[in-house]
Amino acid sequence: MGSIPTQRESVNRLLNSPAPPDATEYGARSCARTSLPGNPLAPSAARRFVRAALADWTDQDLPGATRLGDRLADDAAILVNELVTNAVVHAGTTVELVCRLEQPAGGDLGGVVLEVSDHHPARAVHNEPRAPREPGAPEYGRGLHLVAALSESWGITYRTGMKTVWARLELVADGEGDGGDGDGHYDPGSDARLQRGLRAAEILTNAPRRTSSEHDRDWVNRGALSFLAEASDLLAGQFDEDMIAALAGQLLVPRLADWCAIWLDPEAGGPLGSPRLARVWHARESGIEELRAALEKEPPRLPESARGGPVPMPWPCPDEDDGAALAYRMVAGGRSVGVLMLGRGGLMRLPDEVTGLVEDFVRRVALAIGAARQYTRQVTISRVLQRGLLPAGVAEIPGVDSALVYQPSGEGVAGGDFYDLFPGADGRWCFALGDVQGSGPEAAVVTGLVRPWLRLLAREGYAVHDVLDRLNKLLVDDGVEAAEAAARMVATAGGHEMPEGPQARFLSLLYGELVPVPEDQGGGARCTLASAGHPLPLLLSPDGAVRAAAVPQVLIGVVEGAAYESESFRLMPGDSLLCVTDGVTERRSGSRMFDDEDGLATALAQCAGLPASGIAERIKRAVYAFGAKPPEDDLALLVLQAR
Repeated sequence: MGSIPTQRESVNRLLNSPAPPDATEYGARSCARTSLPGNPLAPSAARRFVRAALADWTDQDLPGATRLGDRLADDAAILVNELVTNAVVHAGTTVELVCRLEQPAGGDLGGVVLEVSDHHPARAVHNEPRAPREPGAPEYGRGLHLVAALSESWGITYRTGMKTVWARLELVADGEGDGGDGDGHYDPGSDARLQRGLRAAEILTNAPRRTSSEHDRDWVNRGALSFLAEASDLLAGQFDEDMIAALAGQLLVPRLADWCAIWLDPEAGGPLGSPRLARVWHARESGIEELRAALEKEPPRLPESARGGPVPMPWPCPDEDDGAALAYRMVAGGRSVGVLMLGRGGLMRLPDEVTGLVEDFVRRVALAIGAARQYTRQVTISRVLQRGLLPAGVAEIPGVDSALVYQPSGEGVAGGDFYDLFPGADGRWCFALGDVQGSGPEAAVVTGLVRPWLRLLAREGYAVHDVLDRLNKLLVDDGVEAAEAAARMVATAGGHEMPEGPQARFLSLLYGELVPVPEDQGGGARCTLASAGHPLPLLLSPDGAVRAAAVPQVLIGVVEGAAYESESFRLMPGDSLLCVTDGVTERRSGSRMFDDEDGLATALAQCAGLPASGIAERIKRAVYAFGAKPPEDDLALLVLQAR
């Protein structure tokens, strides 16, 4: 084995020395680089990127790639996690990541070099051991002590406007790591596996075979951080507690246990009941049902004092060799969400390293279950709100067909857009399409006020412009009262500023009414409408002509004493009136919006001859097709077509 270079020699070799002429092609294939955003998702993306690079090099059978294996992959993932975490937390800029496989030369076995650069060289690199983390505290990394412990050499290089922290992992000699036969000779069998097309990532991430507690201890000491980090990523993306239980079992078995079972407690506030056996997982598929039957008879009973630590349990499988079984109470937010139980055969007790690692893992599982339950509660509440904020159905207007598209941007989240179509006074039919400023609960409050007010005013016989005048006064007065209430809360709090004040309560609104015209008088309907800060409605004639059917006016709830005006026109048979929210007109594709250069009118002109439902569907498809990603805003459109 070659001598270990000094940090200065490594810096010169890694950052300043040009590649030899015959290594150009090799260098291009053995170097992977990417840019990552300076946010909490960067460490996870960096780990995946490094593992993918190792897999690609092994797939290409590059010199030295045969010495890549589980241990180096875990160490590389830990190193890049710490370096990127440091850069994101302390520099806060985008991060440049380079991963390079060094070719073996002479007595040097080669190595994997990781470089993490940020664009804030004045910020010092965090170099303190991480203190025990309190629940809910941010993750700041473990400093460069971990980097120094794992890497063969490492260093920091400063360039103009950039700081680079690099680390080098030396490749092990044949037989010292994964893939050797123990006598110093590399087994070509693993290379044949690659030639059959198996991705190296599948090989690199296989669970290590454990034959003794010493192997457990060695793997836990080197791979625990990577295991916990990747487990957190996987669990955090789930919002179904049963899926989290299933994933937890598969993560633990067979890596840390021979079998695992998870019970989930009933949710707080729900019906009382016993814990539910949500998942049973066994390394032998044939043992799952037998284990389930045994555990259903004797579920674990943990003392109240057990708040996440391991509790020894009797071995539940009489037909299997005895082993060690432990149960952990899963606690999230100070409340028990369930129990996780696992076992390993052939051991009297599990090593302390394993029990400590499982305790950390169980804490992550509990937090994921707690988050999933909170998400489910919020979605349920929002769906109930949504049903209450929107009409149960739309009225059918004599002589007029209607078609509606309504799609909130967030699944299960009460949106700021609303609609209504209902009978008014004296044979009039009223329609409304609104967009409340903001989103979430504040928007839901305003929507819950506006829609009943609209119906009440319309059924009292007020004209269109009078309805908007009175609605504006109601919202302005309500906003003043909300501001005064907030001021009283601040005064009650001793003059200290409250963390969040009430949002301004205003909205854009398109409101109108239709009066059907008898067939003996030509049919259609008489339409009167007004647009208050809302995208203007468009009128489509059967010949394809399109024109705006209103003039812009000020938003509702902004100007005290605002006076609104309405316009009237005849909706002739075959005419179609299109009403939309800004989720349609402001749909983005890069810097462009859907309604730039009269894009909505152009799309509507192509709908001539279609029924109301066909127009609504075609406009919706055009809005979706305009951008590569789904719309990020609420989407609502209403089509009224005279027969």
